[in-house]
Amino acid sequence: MKMMVPPKQKIIQLLPLFLLLSFSSLFLFSFYPSNPNPQIQPQVHQNSIPFPITNHKFTFIIKLLTYNRLSSLSRCLNSLSNAHYPETDTVHIHIFIDHFVQDSQNRSLDLDQRLNLSKQILDFVDGFDWKFGEKLVHYRTSNAGLQAQWLESWWPASDHEFAFVVEDDLEVSPLYYRFLKAVIFNYYYNATNFSPSIYGASLQRPRFVPGKHGNKMQLDNESRIFLYQLVGTWGQLLFPRPWKEFRLWYDTHKAKGMKPFLEGMVTTGWYKKIGEKIWTPWFIKFIQSRGYFNIYTNFHHERALSVSHRDAGVNYGKTAGPDSNLLDENSIDFNLLDLYPLNDLKWYDFCFREVVTNRIARTSDELGPVLQSVQKQNSIVVVSLYRVPEAVVKNMLCHFEGLNIQNYILIGPTSRFLLDLARRGHAVIDAGQFSDFSKLAKSINFQDSIIELMKEILVKAYVIKKSLELGYSTWLLDGNVLPQSSDSFIDSFDHRSDFYTGKASKLLFARSSSSTLKIWSDDFVYEVASLMDTLGKDSVSHESALFYAVEKLLEKQSIRLNNFDEMPLCMDVGIGHFNTTSFRKETRFVFWSSGTEFDVIKRQLVHLNMWGVDGDLSCTAVVCHPS
Repeated sequence: MKMMVPPKQKIIQLLPLFLLLSFSSLFLFSFYPSNPNPQIQPQVHQNSIPFPITNHKFTFIIKLLTYNRLSSLSRCLNSLSNAHYPETDTVHIHIFIDHFVQDSQNRSLDLDQRLNLSKQILDFVDGFDWKFGEKLVHYRTSNAGLQAQWLESWWPASDHEFAFVVEDDLEVSPLYYRFLKAVIFNYYYNATNFSPSIYGASLQRPRFVPGKHGNKMQLDNESRIFLYQLVGTWGQLLFPRPWKEFRLWYDTHKAKGMKPFLEGMVTTGWYKKIGEKIWTPWFIKFIQSRGYFNIYTNFHHERALSVSHRDAGVNYGKTAGPDSNLLDENSIDFNLLDLYPLNDLKWYDFCFREVVTNRIARTSDELGPVLQSVQKQNSIVVVSLYRVPEAVVKNMLCHFEGLNIQNYILIGPTSRFLLDLARRGHAVIDAGQFSDFSKLAKSINFQDSIIELMKEILVKAYVIKKSLELGYSTWLLDGNVLPQSSDSFIDSFDHRSDFYTGKASKLLFARSSSSTLKIWSDDFVYEVASLMDTLGKDSVSHESALFYAVEKLLEKQSIRLNNFDEMPLCMDVGIGHFNTTSFRKETRFVFWSSGTEFDVIKRQLVHLNMWGVDGDLSCTAVVCHPS
């Protein structure tokens, strides 16, 4: 039966209204349970450093790891004991003493010396008065090593138990607990500042970028708090749930014989050299797979709330001396507890590139700023995630990172996956909440079977229109398309045509020009959507629907149009007989149909060296492109 369509002018008038409709509330991440009731804001005075006020009880445990350095242990324990703890707070300390290595080559004199040193350490720890809470001593019967010392020191008893891990050559500021308590209060219990992306806080001075060829660590004088992916080993506060998640992840990977290799990272070289003596490469790989971050301080003049004396041991062949200057009451010249709102903090990855999180466009008003934030050289790449497997999407994003392609924005239906991509720093368009296109679809009597498709087409067409209005040449590609190089999106086409499309390759290019913008109007957006009723007649797939409609309309208006499918720029790698020897040097893009089996896609892309995700669906490498 022929569908009844109201007058076009009436629908054009309705379209902007529906484009502006959106949900008023944001979809909250559900990685963590709901936070406790909002806490009272701390009373902060300019000339004093009070403790933050919180009515929530939490458990704070110091995990002190030691081996055979009595003088280091003494200095560390004394600094922890001299810190400021309020009388109302309970602070426990658990001391883990590793045993010396026992082997057949140890002579009796050497054994006696080692036994005597262990006895001295035990006597000192036993006699040390810890008046702030429980003191627990764990003396191992065999040498566990640094990795096991860290990993076996803590399994949180609840979501309100926090561990502060210190190695014995560490010295802490008397102010350290005040700061950490404020961090827990502000970034864990305060719902407005909570993020599931944060796994803890490091007190050491930031100075190391593990990504090879990464950016120099440069922070302005105003950024006293920031977020950085790297874990700190010189005074690290750990939040309970991320640590549990890591331990389970570690157990799975270790049991299956997997290695924490992450190419492009200095720490991977460390692991390949000394193996299981260190634990940080495991945690770094976990953090990279989850997209988590750590809170760091930036106090300038090489000051920090914890200082490593870098005494001779596992990490240093000989003593290197303190890495920083200890911050105390006499050297502080700012309000230590002036912790900024989470939205005001900057986030940095392993390359020390700034990561802009939660860029989500749900309305036409939000779309403009998000597009402006990603465009490069007045160009935008819109990537459709509809009907694309998550593994393929993750591989595409790793591929983009390797090619240093940054001017992309992802568009797809509402999903946890889409919002997680935004959390990790990818700009997204939440088409499911962008506007109430269902009302528009029903108003023009579309069949229920294609209403969702029409909503998808309308959002895509509108995004292209908005991008062109901002003066950006615009690419639209399906998630089943990969560029060959960073130059693939360079506009070097025949300028006699402003439009390029391909139904098979699922590519569209619209050059920014006054003539293009005149063509891609509100009328054009409506006409694109109105062609959806002909899909059944022409047996057009949903993936090719927009490209089909654009070609039809441009041909109808006698507008010059070039076809990607007829050019040597694109190659279908989803066909069974494809092999690398048939790959053309002119190829800019490879693509495959949505019906191609996943194993075929992966195998072909592996042959082309274009598959870069592991079993966790995380990138196998970190690629730093200095800015």
